[in-house]
Amino acid sequence: MEPHGEKPGEAEVLSITPQLLKSRSGEFALDSILLLKLRGLGLVDLGCLGECLSLEWLDLSGNALTHLGPLASLRQLAVLNVSNNRLTGLEPLAACENLQSLNVAGNLLAAPGQLQCLAGLQGLEHLRLRDPLARLSNPLCASPSYWAVVRELLPGLRVIDGERVSGKGSELYQLCRDLDSSLRPSSSPGPRAIEAQPWVEPGYWESWPMRSSSILEEACRQFQDTLQECLDLDRQASDILAQAQQALNPAETASSFDF
Repeated sequence: MEPHGEKPGEAEVLSITPQLLKSRSGEFALDSILLLKLRGLGLVDLGCLGECLSLEWLDLSGNALTHLGPLASLRQLAVLNVSNNRLTGLEPLAACENLQSLNVAGNLLAAPGQLQCLAGLQGLEHLRLRDPLARLSNPLCASPSYWAVVRELLPGLRVIDGERVSGKGSELYQLCRDLDSSLRPSSSPGPRAIEAQPWVEPGYWESWPMRSSSILEEACRQFQDTLQECLDLDRQASDILAQAQQALNPAETASSFDF
């Protein structure tokens, strides 16, 4: 009996099989699969994945892959996520001529030269090498200049690591990067930075002591007295109106007792 919650072919997955691909996609023919999500399955080998010739969207994140050989036959692939694996090279992706978005954060890419194989991909616009939110990176990202090197190597990129580097909005991202750079402490000798000074006086944010409640109590007492006076006046006015009505209509009052 299969473990609860697992689909056929998914127990202790190490390599991609036709059975796994069909169970995950719901397709009977491998070349009919358009989208595949194979995240966190413990994959170490891509197996027959290269037979999915129509594949356009693929998520292989969170596995233990060290090579991408079978992906070379996926000419229709547009979006690929291989983050959080053990990749040291991306050479097979040079044949993925329709690739537009690539996420390789959290791998073992050590030098910008390992991205040279992507230079011929004219449609590649989105590349992620580092993901601060997921705490994923690559060794090459340790260099402060890796952004500039990647941009020079792949000038067609519009977005790197989620930040726009060309096109509408890129100026704002560049301004933020320049500001971050200017705020980083410098190791070079120079004039000492001016120490930041508080813009409010000491004690400004401290809570004020509670005031005596005697004023509030006196106000409440006066309000209660005034309210009671109003109730008394209302009762007196009602009595006077009743007496006046009887005085103005004596005959009507007397006739009410006739049988």
